[in-house]
Amino acid sequence: MLRRLEVHAAESVAYLNRALVRLQDIWEEIGIPEEQRLQRTNDVHKHIKGLLDLMIAEEEELKKRVLKSIESCRKELSILYSELQMPPFEEDGCSMLQMEKNCRTHLEVMKEHKKQRMEELKGLVVKDRELCDVMCTTPFCINQDSVPSLTQLESYRAYLDDLTKEKEHRRKEFVSIKKEIIVCMDDLEQQPETSFETDVICEDEEAFCLSNDNIAALKLLLGQLQNRKAENELLCSGYRTKIQELWERLQIPQEDREIFSEHMINTKKRNMEAVQIYLLIYDFK
Repeated sequence: MLRRLEVHAAESVAYLNRALVRLQDIWEEIGIPEEQRLQRTNDVHKHIKGLLDLMIAEEEELKKRVLKSIESCRKELSILYSELQMPPFEEDGCSMLQMEKNCRTHLEVMKEHKKQRMEELKGLVVKDRELCDVMCTTPFCINQDSVPSLTQLESYRAYLDDLTKEKEHRRKEFVSIKKEIIVCMDDLEQQPETSFETDVICEDEEAFCLSNDNIAALKLLLGQLQNRKAENELLCSGYRTKIQELWERLQIPQEDREIFSEHMINTKKRNMEAVQIYLLIYDFK
């Protein structure tokens, strides 16, 4: 490259010399006096010098614009490196124009990185809020106004994955316990008595809050119902045993016993009442 520039410079000087010689010949042929020829030569020098000075000034201005552009890009990059918590990009041995191009290209890449991280953070926050509403948990601790690091995003994703799995586990547990509660209440012929019981039985399963407290309350309710059911079954068993003894003592025919057979195997409230009445009748006998 340097060799070609030297060749161009030499050719330009040679052409200038030839042009001056040709001008001198023309002036001499015309008969222009030597004093005027000298003046005209000075005019040529001034014109060439002015032209070159103008070109130099334009190129110096171009250099300033390029340097200013590089400085501006580097300032933006410095801010982005800090926000993205990334090491600065270093480059050596480049021309100004190449450096400017590289800076601008790298700046666009960093802006895209920032945009992607902020968009992912926004999506994770939305998912986190949904899970918090369902499970009554505390949101993940992260600054939503600053650019998250890759490590923070990875931790956030892992946290939400675990929370989602826990939600599915609690949902299955809730559905299973709810079915058992409904069966127990049906056997006991019991209607929901509290707002919590009403929520469990009547509310949409997707709307039920799957907090640890609610799951614990569900298990407690189921335990209470199962205990009450067990007490009823034990009581019914005693009644049945007594009825069987009365049947045998009174020699009740089999066909009469079969009429009452449904009440002898069912522990629902109305059947228990029937058993009690039946027992009173036979006791009276």
